[in-house]
Amino acid sequence: MKNETALAALLVAATTGSAVAQVAVRAGTLHTVSGAPIENAVVIASADGRIEWVGPAAEANIPDGVDVLEAAVVTPGLVDARSVVGLSGALNSNVGPVRDQDQLERSSPLQPDLRAIDAYDANETLVEWVRSYGVTTLHTGHGPGALVSGQTMIAKTRGRNVEQATLMPVRMLAATLGNAVSSNFQSPGTSAKGIAMLRSALHGAQAYLDQVRKAEEAGGDENEGDNGDDEEDGDAKPSPQPPPRDLSKEALGQVLDGELSLLVTANTVAEMASALRLQQEFGFDLVLDSAAESYLLLDEIREAGVPVLLHPTMSRVRNGSYETAAQLADAGIPFAIQTGFEGYVPKTRVLLWEAAIAAANGLGMERALEAVTLSPARILGIDDRVGSIEVGKDADFALFDGDPFEYTSHICGVIIESEVMSAECR
Repeated sequence: MKNETALAALLVAATTGSAVAQVAVRAGTLHTVSGAPIENAVVIASADGRIEWVGPAAEANIPDGVDVLEAAVVTPGLVDARSVVGLSGALNSNVGPVRDQDQLERSSPLQPDLRAIDAYDANETLVEWVRSYGVTTLHTGHGPGALVSGQTMIAKTRGRNVEQATLMPVRMLAATLGNAVSSNFQSPGTSAKGIAMLRSALHGAQAYLDQVRKAEEAGGDENEGDNGDDEEDGDAKPSPQPPPRDLSKEALGQVLDGELSLLVTANTVAEMASALRLQQEFGFDLVLDSAAESYLLLDEIREAGVPVLLHPTMSRVRNGSYETAAQLADAGIPFAIQTGFEGYVPKTRVLLWEAAIAAANGLGMERALEAVTLSPARILGIDDRVGSIEVGKDADFALFDGDPFEYTSHICGVIIESEVMSAECR
């Protein structure tokens, strides 16, 4: 009761005041993830949203006037490595004024120019729902089902609009191989056709980049309209001109230049092998998504240095296994557990429960917690801000009344950048 009263008071202050207050959390067990758990610990968060101090309660110097929350267990805020929440809503409607399914555009199988930030709804019910289960950071955006469905983004599960929520406006370009594409589009109809179309698009983007660079090197922008004639040399060649702007080729070009990763949804050995060949051919940064049969391709994935955003443990993927997470971890392959996309309400799974199943099937508690906190943060390149409880990082916490992976435990508080977002036990 004391814990809930303190949380409620802070929630009122956070929602009515103009500034976030400093806050401290006392934990029976504090899982920093970056180090060993600390028993009877305190973490102090500053008003600027960052972690100020972490350590044993006996050594804590909590400033006067700072509200102190208490919880049996405290973890970093969870990081969902792959989601469509914010583009996909709770109503499961594709028509009319209540349309809330924007994760897949079916007018063309290749649409790399689509941006997640143009569809993300920070006020969507599902954003609040996943936050209430401890998720404070989302890697979300256009979902599987198109050869290239669009761009992804990284957001915090707070804010009244996309600008307030955005942590990284563009992070990856989402692609899909296999039957999921042919079920949505007439072409490509086969896996080989899909790879051929994707290779062609990448080669086209490379040619586009070459044209742009040649024009820049020759000062083509400055000489636009100049035929290149020179009074002293009538044989001078015209300066190369930049091609008309092409947003699709620009996005694919960012993949080729290493500015964006290519996130490839692939589940079978054949699909994953094709993705690895593409990566070898073009040299881009590849991330495997879902990867149901990855336990059959461990050596190849490890040798390629490719991370895996593993399908939800309990999702209905063909040849999926509860033990895949443990096998990836044992093989030394960087991976994270995700919630993915479901074709029915509520359109997403509960990340905490998915990790718990993996923990019970060989992964263990510590590695399972890392798979939904620090590991996805590292793969996404945001581990300087989220994923563990360390001084200087964002003050994002999930507060529990027991073991986070025990079914009877509840989440009794969620804090994002020192702001108390939830005071209700679930």
